[in-house]
Amino acid sequence: MQGDLKTIVEPKKDERCSELQPKWQGERLGLYVHVPFCATACDFCAFYQVQSDRSGVLNYLDGIRREVERISAPQSLDTCFFGGGTPGLLTAGDLETLCQGVTEGIGSPSMEWTVEMAPSTVKADKLKVLKEQGVTRISMGVQSFDDDLLVSLGRQHSRKQVFKAYDLVRNAGFDSVNLDLIFAIPGQDESRLRRDVAEAAALAPDHLSTYCLTFEEDTALYAKLAQGIHRIDRDHEASLYEASWKAMADRGYAQYEVSNFSIPGKRCFHNINTWRMEQWIGLGPSAASQYQGERYANVPDLEKWLEGIARGAPERIERLSLNRGQLLEDALVFGLRMNEGVDLDHLQRRFGVELATHQREGLEQLEREEKIERSGEIVRVTDAGRRVVDAIGAFLIS
Repeated sequence: MQGDLKTIVEPKKDERCSELQPKWQGERLGLYVHVPFCATACDFCAFYQVQSDRSGVLNYLDGIRREVERISAPQSLDTCFFGGGTPGLLTAGDLETLCQGVTEGIGSPSMEWTVEMAPSTVKADKLKVLKEQGVTRISMGVQSFDDDLLVSLGRQHSRKQVFKAYDLVRNAGFDSVNLDLIFAIPGQDESRLRRDVAEAAALAPDHLSTYCLTFEEDTALYAKLAQGIHRIDRDHEASLYEASWKAMADRGYAQYEVSNFSIPGKRCFHNINTWRMEQWIGLGPSAASQYQGERYANVPDLEKWLEGIARGAPERIERLSLNRGQLLEDALVFGLRMNEGVDLDHLQRRFGVELATHQREGLEQLEREEKIERSGEIVRVTDAGRRVVDAIGAFLIS
């Protein structure tokens, strides 16, 4: 989730969020730590990643420690998320150093602490360290249980490794386990997707995510699309969306966001805080932040990030001062991704501004098209709207 928010409109200087009360900036605080290291690049991945030697890893860990030292948060940390890259590539000792750098500098998160791990990197000693440091949730990028489809994605694990890794994670005693799946993989039909969901659900994770494969620029997958090896079929994607939702519901997983499902009490609060436009701080190269009335991202380059740290502050890009209207708009767009929808009255009171005319008219049009439904001031997307929720978001943005 982190890093997806884009700069839309430069606000007027007299409307900066820094002038607002804390509740408008966000009542909860999350921390995202980007671990950029990968053994190889997966064909579909567009997140910043780099291969590095031991010296590079040690420099990164020192850089995180020094970046943490610059944070002076007026509120306690609610959630923490280590993403990548591949955080699990770090050794047990390195993971301990990274965790302690966060807890000693900022404090332990009170609600939830998640670490992403690829199945091929899951080891008992790493899990032991993470558990001892206070990590509550492990999120594994399984993507598929079909070895042929894993090869087509460029993944470095096999179906057999998934089962072994899952057993290790469960035996380590974490509060929650997430499994991520990808659908609309070239060569995947509905029956293969249903088998993936069935195998994932049979393991009884607390949380499941199903993401539609996207062809991001500067990836091997995008090159194959440009060469005509692959093609995009929106109707096929839509049918697989619906198939995944039904398969999840049939196995007892409640959908709470377009791509996320959980058993009761196991939703991912870190991502919920982001969709609700709370505050979060990003550490590491490419990590995005929304904090104290500003939205920005660290430079997506390990060496440049380290150079900035050495000068006293990481180099930042896409820096934007936020205003009330901007935050309300984003809270509306991202809130509609969630099954609970949004309370328009609450949003207006929270941010101290009213919905813009184009937003009200847009919601009225979407209701006529049966893409959203309203109950008083509560607005939710319908099943038809959920299939095109990204387009709905773009439509509502000024």
